[in-house]
Formats: sequence, structure tokens, C-alpha cells
Amino acid sequence: MCGRYAASADLDELIEEFDVELDRHEEPSRSVLVNPQHPPAGTPDWNMAPTKQGPVVLTRAVDGVPVRQLRLLTWGLVPAWAEDASVGARMINARAESVAEKPAYGKALRARRALVPAAGWYEWQLSPTATDAKGKPRKQPFYVRRGDGASLAMAGLYEFWRDKRVTDPDDPNAWLVSFAVLTTAAEPGLDRIHDRQPLILERTDWERWLAPEVTDVEEIADLLTYAAPGRFEAYPVSRDVSSNRNNGPHLIDPAPEAELVGVVDPTTSEIIG
Repeated sequence: MCGRYAASADLDELIEEFDVELDRHEEPSRSVLVNPQHPPAGTPDWNMAPTKQGPVVLTRAVDGVPVRQLRLLTWGLVPAWAEDASVGARMINARAESVAEKPAYGKALRARRALVPAAGWYEWQLSPTATDAKGKPRKQPFYVRRGDGASLAMAGLYEFWRDKRVTDPDDPNAWLVSFAVLTTAAEPGLDRIHDRQPLILERTDWERWLAPEVTDVEEIADLLTYAAPGRFEAYPVSRDVSSNRNNGPHLIDPAPEAELVGVVDPTTSEIIG
């Protein structure tokens, strides 16, 4: 997964689709961005990039009772033991095959699992025949979404990081809450675009994935290897998505065939352009 997805649903839609019991997206939360996020966090974003805040669904106890919540968290997991928050930019994804053994993710896997809603995600395909101005393989972005039109529920992990420079623990800037998306091997067809894809969970598995009382990795091991080929459709889109300055629904429009150069069709393996 190359690090971009479309979080284009309204929060009200996510609250209904993901059976959210408590909406906490308006609570003050620390951001790692130097400039204001655009579009603003919590509004539809067709080019969600690392270090931005995005909607995440998780379950945490409220007065001792587990409650499914919607929050805005920073993409790029910062481990609790990190010296500073800058490491999060390099930890946007975690490989499902080895996540349990990684010090940065192991505790979160056992205690802080989440769902990251998305309309779809982007991958960049390296052309086997065309090169760019620097002589490197030309990169063509693709958009991948569910064929049935439903939202994606990407398996995620989240973590709390305490900034020791902020002395007041009740100050919203004292804590950074961040997340990572789990990835797995790309399924047949999608592997013609990229060798990895996000781990997408089905609605029937959401409750078990989110359950805070499930702390034994063996109880969710089958979800880490979950695969159901044929759920997704992929098509090339404008190269405008390659710049995180660009945003809007036009980014997921199919690219005209006349713009394609050396692009491999993921369904037929035919080279277009």
C-alpha cells in the first residue's frame, strides 16, 4: 500500500454504517501538521495522506462498559516509547504477517485494534515498458474500491504517545493518538498493480477485531490472514493524486485511455498505451 486513500464519506454516514455508539470526533486532539489540514480533519478527503488526521472506529471502555467510538487520529503510528513524534511518518503501515513480533506494534495488536473506514485506496503501478523523464519506470496511479459499493474497513492499530515536554496531562497537546493500517499480500489481479494491499475486514468480523477483551493473538490470527479475492475493482486515475496538494472527487474518476502509457490492465494483463 503506497500511502494514500479516500476518506470521502460524511461522518454521519460512517456513524450509521459502522454502528458507532459514541461520536468523539470533535474532541480536541493533537496534530503533527505544521499547517492547518486541508480539507479540515473530519470532512470528506479524497487524498488522505500520512500525518493527516482521519476518522477511525475503535472500542474503549466508558464507565467500565465497552463502547464503539468514532475519533480523529493521526495516520502514522508513534509507539509509546518513542523519543519524539517524527517516527510516525515512517510507520503508516504494518505487515500483517509479522505485526505480532514487532516491538512498535505488538502491544497495540493485543489491546488497541481499530477499523479505518475508506471509500477506496490508491496504488502506483510501475510500468514494465514506459519510463519517465529520469529514465525510471513510469508510475501510474490506480484507485481500488469494493465492487459492491460498500465502504472499506481497513484493519488498523492505534497507540497513545505522551509528550513529556507538556507538563499538564490534561492539556490536549500532551497526548498524540495515532494509527497504522495493516497490509497483506495483494490478491491475484491487484498484484499486477502492487505487491501489497490493505487488510480489509468484513462486517461479520468487526466486533471480534474491535473487542478489547480479546488480548490473545491466537484468537484473531485468522483475521490477520483473511483473504477473499474478487471483492475489489481497480482502474487507473489521474496522476494528480500523486500530489497531496490536490483533492476533490475528480481524483477517483477513471483516467481517459489516451492518457495511459505502458499501463498493465490488472484484469487482463494487457499493456495499454
